[in-house]
Amino acid sequence: MPIFGFLWYKRRDAAPEVAYRMKPAVALQEETWTPAEARGAGTGIWAAPENFILCLSLGLMTLIPLAEAVMRVTLPFGISGASSLVQHMVLVVGMVGGAVAARQDRLLSLAILDQLPGKGWKRPALLFAGAMGAAMAALLCATAVDFVKLEREAGKILAYDVPVWVAQLVMPAGFALIAWRIVVHSAKAWRWRLVAAALAACIVWAGVKPPADPELLAPVALIALLVATAMGTPIFAALGGAALILFWGAGEVVAGIPIEHYRLVTNPTLPTLPLFTLAGYFLAEGGASRRLVRVFHALVGQFRGGPALIATLVCAFFTSFTGASGVTILALGGLLYPVLVEARYSERSSLGLLTGAGSLGLLFPPCLPLILYGVIAGVAIEKMFLGGILPGFLLVALTAWWGIRQGPPVAEKRRFDAREAARAVWAAKWELALPAVVLVSLFGGFATPVESAALTAFYAFLTQTLMHRDLSLGKDIGRVITEAGLLVGGVLLILGVALGFTNYLIDAQIPSRMVEYVQSSITSPWVFLLVLNVFLLLVGALMDIFSAIVVVVPLIVPIGEAFGIDPVHLGIIFLANMELGYLTPPVGINLFLSSYRFSKPVHEVYRSILPMLVVLGIGVLLITYIPVLTTFLPGLTASP
Repeated sequence: MPIFGFLWYKRRDAAPEVAYRMKPAVALQEETWTPAEARGAGTGIWAAPENFILCLSLGLMTLIPLAEAVMRVTLPFGISGASSLVQHMVLVVGMVGGAVAARQDRLLSLAILDQLPGKGWKRPALLFAGAMGAAMAALLCATAVDFVKLEREAGKILAYDVPVWVAQLVMPAGFALIAWRIVVHSAKAWRWRLVAAALAACIVWAGVKPPADPELLAPVALIALLVATAMGTPIFAALGGAALILFWGAGEVVAGIPIEHYRLVTNPTLPTLPLFTLAGYFLAEGGASRRLVRVFHALVGQFRGGPALIATLVCAFFTSFTGASGVTILALGGLLYPVLVEARYSERSSLGLLTGAGSLGLLFPPCLPLILYGVIAGVAIEKMFLGGILPGFLLVALTAWWGIRQGPPVAEKRRFDAREAARAVWAAKWELALPAVVLVSLFGGFATPVESAALTAFYAFLTQTLMHRDLSLGKDIGRVITEAGLLVGGVLLILGVALGFTNYLIDAQIPSRMVEYVQSSITSPWVFLLVLNVFLLLVGALMDIFSAIVVVVPLIVPIGEAFGIDPVHLGIIFLANMELGYLTPPVGINLFLSSYRFSKPVHEVYRSILPMLVVLGIGVLLITYIPVLTTFLPGLTASP
């Protein structure tokens, strides 16, 4: 559901825009969205060193690839172990960012039962959820300790005679800190926190010294974990805990969980994720949104449906870089909603358009889900970037068409002002050039994907600090980088442990059995694609996009291969359905964020989004059954 993303972290005492468990819209009428400054970097003795580590790691992740790219052209040597250093900095950012998210109580959580009436049961529910989450994090810490011991014995060197295990120490340290902070946030009074800690210790002890056969206890433990997840246990603990329980019940070693976590986070292409996220945060926290709205208003505002075009294009641009449709709705809603209403759009149409347009950029490079899908499915990120462009434009065009039809029959009588258009374009020239920076550096052969991402982050930093001076080097940059690192940490925490869960599914031969079952039940690829769309739409409505990528993608990729579906095409179908899942009642995340941002009841948001669901659903079907939309651009770059 991002990043990125970013707003899915539940935080009971945080600013409301970062809460997945939304307060009633009527209670939010006087609240306005504010950037990361209002959310803060957290307080406490650990805040400063953790924030410093995040800023230092992300800064070096940006500078080292750029230095490598320059030295490759100008000097006969480079930085020793540069790739390995950057990859392990992702590990550091992931664990420290996850610890910061836990410090601020912003770990992603479903907390479905929290919406039920009544208060008497909530304290024990929060205690149980906290205890279960802390216990799972503590067990993950124990598995990480064993992993580090094995790596220490292996004696591998990271760079400059620094052993690899030194960097890997951040894994057990991070899980331990997260476990403690989950306990702290389970209650306000220390006596209740101690109760949660004692309960967590009992759960851990039951895992170490089971009172009965683990095979018999495993189903009970899974049910307890499911209930705890509904009560608020963080998603990473739910997925990691499920993997631990399943391996434990099967009598198998759980060493594969930290191994898979480490393997994923140190993937050679994964540094692109935090770097593009960092670029998106620089843009979102600067004045880029105002400048882009001005540009599109000057260029198309005089046409019928011009405000709808403005909203659609600006939302798509922002989501493509932030990776978070929630950030787009919350950050741009206050700018765009008045524009639509003043242009005589109905409130319902305006609400539906902005809610739907918030997720449009997910198919455009360099959006995070494209990167993550490529990593998990083993598809080249460059091909995923190219494959998403035409389908992305199709969904943008369909949204704009619907928005134009909802506008007043007579456009605002305003002549095109060439001077204002030129001034607006000139003011936003650095932001408008950003897509070219990404695509030219990546596909022009000038940079690797990681170097291209580093260049994008550095470019966004320069434009918002030195060119426009929207962000202060002293006051803002540390805060923005910390917020980006928090997002990355929360996401990687889920991805790493979810891969352990996926590893169990593979060991249990679930994907191969699914392939056999589907092939025996469905013979036509066209029918399979229809069934796949229905399945993915349900997944997108019930599961956040990052968990879905790690858990679901390994299951559908072998089935797609069996039916001869292009892997890039399958990936775009998957992401397009996840995009639609953001809008699907009853639990699509954009519905709750929109309800909060525009102070509208959720049922009113449901009604407003139904036409957009139909329009974008048609787009998803076109993407599914016209594969050339996806395969054409990647085919142009294919080797002869």
